[in-house]
Amino acid sequence: MKYLVTVWFWLVFLLTAPVLFTLGALLLLVTFPVDRDRRMLHWLVCGWCHWLWLHLSPGWRTRFEGREHLPQGPCVIVVNHQSAMDILAVMGLNHPYKFVAKASLFNLPLVGWMMTLLAYVPIVRGSSSAMHQLLDPCRKWLRRGMPVLIFPEGTYATGGQRLPFKRGAFQLALEEHVPVVPIVVEGTTQLLDGDGPWMNARASMRVRVLPALPPESLGEDAVELAERVRALYERTLAVGG
Repeated sequence: MKYLVTVWFWLVFLLTAPVLFTLGALLLLVTFPVDRDRRMLHWLVCGWCHWLWLHLSPGWRTRFEGREHLPQGPCVIVVNHQSAMDILAVMGLNHPYKFVAKASLFNLPLVGWMMTLLAYVPIVRGSSSAMHQLLDPCRKWLRRGMPVLIFPEGTYATGGQRLPFKRGAFQLALEEHVPVVPIVVEGTTQLLDGDGPWMNARASMRVRVLPALPPESLGEDAVELAERVRALYERTLAVGG
């Protein structure tokens, strides 16, 4: 079954991605004068990617918990990273944000072009300027009232392991005095292991929004805050439920 599901997914993706890009470009052209933050384009892309592509198999299920914890204003959303499908999962949050992603993704046909239209934030991993690549554009968005979404591990490890959290997201929250919102994603490795390409016919995924950490509770040390939030993830995943 996984071969049939995989072929079906990529066939639908290849047929519909050009349609999404075309509609997105037209929407941006029409709405840009009144929607400089590209919120309407974000709603279109997230709805399309999550509710169409992540529900192509009847055996794929995604459950959301705690959406009410998402603040209405600027915040730094941090998400654990375990699979290339994590971003499709969190696109179902129905919440605005600017996604921070590795720069190489922006070079991909259609996917990368759409990320550019959305004004998501590219970052070159391991470069000496990586911190400024992250902080400078994210500061701009936060000051415009737009949340930013970051995977603090930077990438994902095989075998379900969790990597150390990098300090960039937490330094950003401290400097801009905005809440940190932890989101725990589970089950995306049931659908796709790492970069794939093979997909399983059944997957039970869950996206849990934990209560926001208010600015006054964050402390003053970004490294200590990163470790504290990572420990929160460890406890949450250990408890399950």
